[in-house]
Order: sequence, then C-alpha cells, then structure tokens
Amino acid sequence: MMKITMIVAALFAAAGVAWVVVFPQLPRDAALESVPTHTIGRGELVVSVTEQGTLESANNTEIKCRVRGSNTITFVIDSGTQVQAGEELVRLETLAIEEEISERTKFYHLAESQVARSAADVERAKLAISEYEEGRFVSELSSLQKDLAVAESRLLNSKNRLKHSRMMSRSEYASELEVEEKEFASEQAELNVGLIKTQIEVLQNYTKKEELIRLKGELKVAQATWEADVERALADKKRLERAQEELGLCTIVSDRAGLVIYPDGEEWENAPKIEEGGTVNKDQTLLLMPDLTQMQVNVGVHESIIDRLKTGLEANITLNRERSSGEVTYVAAVAKPAGWWTGNVVKYDTIVSLPSIDGLRPGMSAEVEIVLARHEDVLTLPTNACLELQDGFACWVQTE
Repeated sequence: MMKITMIVAALFAAAGVAWVVVFPQLPRDAALESVPTHTIGRGELVVSVTEQGTLESANNTEIKCRVRGSNTITFVIDSGTQVQAGEELVRLETLAIEEEISERTKFYHLAESQVARSAADVERAKLAISEYEEGRFVSELSSLQKDLAVAESRLLNSKNRLKHSRMMSRSEYASELEVEEKEFASEQAELNVGLIKTQIEVLQNYTKKEELIRLKGELKVAQATWEADVERALADKKRLERAQEELGLCTIVSDRAGLVIYPDGEEWENAPKIEEGGTVNKDQTLLLMPDLTQMQVNVGVHESIIDRLKTGLEANITLNRERSSGEVTYVAAVAKPAGWWTGNVVKYDTIVSLPSIDGLRPGMSAEVEIVLARHEDVLTLPTNACLELQDGFACWVQTE
C-alpha cells in the first residue's frame, strides 16, 4: 500500500496559479472555527511504500534427500533446534534398500562367476589355436608325409617288379597275365602317391587356414562374451555400491553446528511435508541451516508499483519495535502465483537487506518501508486539505 504523506504544492506556485475555493457567504460560527488548519511551509516530501515481510537468511545450507525414488521419513528433528556437528537430523525408511542390496549382491556374485567361466573359455580358445598350429596340424602333416614316403616306396617297388616281369615275359618265364597284374599294381601305387600329395597340399593350403579361421572366430566370440560378462559384472557392482551408498544416505547428520529449520511449504498447505511418515523424493530439500549473521527480509510488493522498484532503493525496517536501515537488493521479474490463499492479489517478491543484528530468527515478521523518491525543500500541505475537481486540484484556504 502506497503511503504518500504529503503532496507537492510547488507545481501550483511554478505555474503562477493559486486555486482558492471560497464561499463568500459562509457564516463564521463555532463549527467553522473548530475546523483544523495547517500553515503552508517548505519541507521534505518522501514517497514510499510500506509492506509486511518475513525474515529469512541470505545464505541457507540446504540439506537434501539423495536417495532415489520416494522415501518415507521415520525420524526428523524439530524445526528451530540448535544442533551440533554429527547430530542426527533425518532418518529414512531402509527396508526396500536393504532388500535391494541383498538382491544386487546375488546378481553380482553370479556375474562374477560368469566372468570367470568366460575368461576360462577365452584361454581355452587361445590354447586351441596353439594346439592346432603346433600339434594337430604338425601331426597330420607328418602322418601324410609318412604315408607319402611309404606310397613312393611301394611305387618304386611296383615299378621294379613290373620291369622284372616284362623281362621274364620276353624270356617266356612269365605270362602276360602276370605282367598285367604288375602294371595294375604300379598304376595303383602311382595313384596313391598322387592322392597323398593332394591331401598334403589341401592340408597346407586349405584345411589349415579354414581351421585357424574357425578357431580364431571362436576366440573372438569367447572374448566378446567375456567382455560382455565383465561389463555386466561392473554394472551389477555399481548397482550394489549405489544401493550400499544410499543405505548410508538414509541417515543424515549435521556437518556443522547451527540452527535447523524446515523449508517453507506452499501457502495453501496447512502443514509442511517434512514430518515423520511423510514422503519425500530425490533432491527435495528436507531442512535448512540458515546463516543468522546474513539476514534479509522477503517482501511481497503489489503489482501496481512494481515498475517503480529497482535495486539500491533505500528501505526502513521496523522489527520488534526497533527501526533499522537497509536497501533493496532484488526485485523478482515474475510474480508469485495468485489464488484464494492470497486473496487473488498479485505480488512480486522483493528482497531487502538487513544489517547484522543479534537475536534475529527466520520467520520473524517485519514492516518494511521502501523509499521510492525524496523531494527536498518543496511546498507541502496535508492530503486531506486537497480537493479533486473536474478541472484539476484545489485546496481550502482560510480567509477573512
């Protein structure tokens, strides 16, 4: 509510016009003589607005809920309590978190066993490659080379027998049938040598490469499975550690000595949300620890004069019948929501600084006068002596 104690009359004098309303035949009886009068003079004119405000700390340490989801308060310290460092402030329900820790522990151990199993599969796949290259492949190649040597020996033997049979046939000591048998045996031995050579070539150029590709593929699969199991185990471990950490966060203690208060609830609520049995969410402010050496006043200023407010304006604060000086340090750009709880009056939050005064507590009421303007050495007169007419303003003047 704007409080203008005086009205500048210097405008009339500057214009050279004095409005005087006179009723010539007005009788001078006792009633008129009892009308109060005021002698015009020069003085200071202060234009100000006066509102009721609430004390709060300019530096609040917020104590927030760090546990995920919705949590039930099982204990909370009373608002306005002076606490010491390490004193318990809030305790949350822990049953759900304890069950989660038990479940996460089981999953973590299962994941660790799977990591060990997949790690063994990786080592087995690595050994399989070495075992093939340095063992099975060498053994198969040696076996074929041995078979080739035997086949070549048999081929040479069959050729010698064929040659001998042909010599005996020319001397008629061997029949044509025996020669044909020796020729067939020689051809078979030669085919067997060719077959073994082909098997050696296939083993060296194709079978070995194909087997190595298969074994290396199995190694990659085993490594990928192991990496996935490791990631799963790490995720389960992090979930377990997070649950264990949140279990510790269910009990909140003070890290310093000081005053503890509840945060302000919404104006339409009858009780704060911070209470035993109440439900709170992650990152919700549970308690405040204000710095009592840095106090300020939060004032709601009516929308009709908000455009005249700015930071740095002088302010006079009346608190516990004592008057102190301050200044406007903040003017909100957006109004607080209006509703039935505010009488549908739109107001803007304005912060006024306070000097350091002992005994101040958050929530105390204060009357704040914000000085909008000062006019020095001007003609002034009481507002109840002024009249607003159709053509402008006038005032009563006492005459003879």
